[in-house]
Amino acid sequence: MNTIKIGGMITLMAAFTLISCHKMDHGNQTTARAVVEKSFSTPIAIPMVMDATNASFAAKTNTATIGGQSLKTLSYGNGGILGPTLKINQGDMMNLVFSNQLSEPTNIHWHGLEAPSSQDGYPTDLTQAGNSYTYNFRVTNRPGTYWYHPHPDMATASQAYRGLAGFYIVSSPEEQALKLPAGNFDVPLVIQDKRLTGGLEYNPDAEDQTIGFFGESILVNGTPGAVMDVEKRTYRFRLLNGSNARIYNFALSDGIKFKLIGSDGGLLDAPVDVSNILLAPGERADVLINFGSMPVSTELFMESASFSGSSSQGNQSFKVMKFKIIKDATDNFIVPSTLMAVEKISESSSVASRKFNIGHMMVHGGMEGVMHPIDGKTFDANRRDEVVKSGSVEIWEFDNTTGTEIHPMHLHGLQFQVLSRIGGRGSIQAWEKGWKDTVLAFPGEKVKIIVRFPNNTGKFVFHCHNLEHEDAGMMLNFEIQ
Repeated sequence: MNTIKIGGMITLMAAFTLISCHKMDHGNQTTARAVVEKSFSTPIAIPMVMDATNASFAAKTNTATIGGQSLKTLSYGNGGILGPTLKINQGDMMNLVFSNQLSEPTNIHWHGLEAPSSQDGYPTDLTQAGNSYTYNFRVTNRPGTYWYHPHPDMATASQAYRGLAGFYIVSSPEEQALKLPAGNFDVPLVIQDKRLTGGLEYNPDAEDQTIGFFGESILVNGTPGAVMDVEKRTYRFRLLNGSNARIYNFALSDGIKFKLIGSDGGLLDAPVDVSNILLAPGERADVLINFGSMPVSTELFMESASFSGSSSQGNQSFKVMKFKIIKDATDNFIVPSTLMAVEKISESSSVASRKFNIGHMMVHGGMEGVMHPIDGKTFDANRRDEVVKSGSVEIWEFDNTTGTEIHPMHLHGLQFQVLSRIGGRGSIQAWEKGWKDTVLAFPGEKVKIIVRFPNNTGKFVFHCHNLEHEDAGMMLNFEIQ
């Protein structure tokens, strides 16, 4: 018998075999569950807004009507699914009183924010059922679209899938001076896939543990078959892939181009015309869509176009939501030629390089369990895997050349920049040219990032943001000293 440490607990298992990811069913390929399109007749829900400088909410169980079904969900706040959109100005102190009204431990990870290690949602820093915790720290991040979700060891996928997630939007006077679409014309959109046929229960089998937990129904802000009425003007949409495992290749029907203005860590240097944006779980993109030249009553769709690079997903194209132009509008908005300077981290300032093999998995004999390691190791809260110096710059490489599954790699507590991609797509994509906290490595790819570690000491984690992979051990520690 081998002993495998998971989250600080020692579990006895039959011999594990380290193999290239994916072919676990005696040579047959596993593929993602196909999407079943809805009628796109349900008005999209827009999350309520809450001031993060003085906020409180609870994680609780709820019953919500989704797609005509009454389903048991989890949410932050009052009823339904998902949580409020928290807003704050750069430099302000967040003060949020969090209560856990679930029957299980949980916590909150502030995805993309430079939070103190004690408040970042480390997998074993938990608020027990019936208890409360106050998150209180200064938000120093650039203005941008961030988000929050639970992060308990081996339960992140379950809690996030059942509804625990929300937007966290940071703004600043510099951003406001650009006069980008605001108010009702600045719309956050979280896209997720759910198994509504299963009543929103989370019960992954070995195949789900291998490639991820996929649903047949696409929800936008918790709405299946979502439709949004829009005016003939420019809108800002903040796209968040909040799914457990599914990648979306966002595009507009008829190949209509739109403008990319931001990535994970805020605005880019300048707008970029694009016809598609491919986002893995955890990634975000801010875009501008101009409906001004389209006649009233025009309908167009946001779609997910097919893509190559993954044997388990990408073959299917499907509609995500519908836009319906309902009225004329006076729109004086002019797209700025420049947005917000992105300081480039110099490669010459790097003091160390680290390489991580992310292309293997460990399979329990008889298929009773699947583990996803990094460099052959799975998560152990009692271990220090990497030690880095605050203020220093390092280059990290994620090597998925031997794997056959996608791995979006996420670092907690900081933003980084993408340096290069070798193999697969072979280049840095338009939405990867700003600040990032999550980067996708397709099978056959090596991705290099450059990181300047903040003056924010303590222990953090980095992991695959395919949540089934994360909960199956694909997470290591790094300590900033």
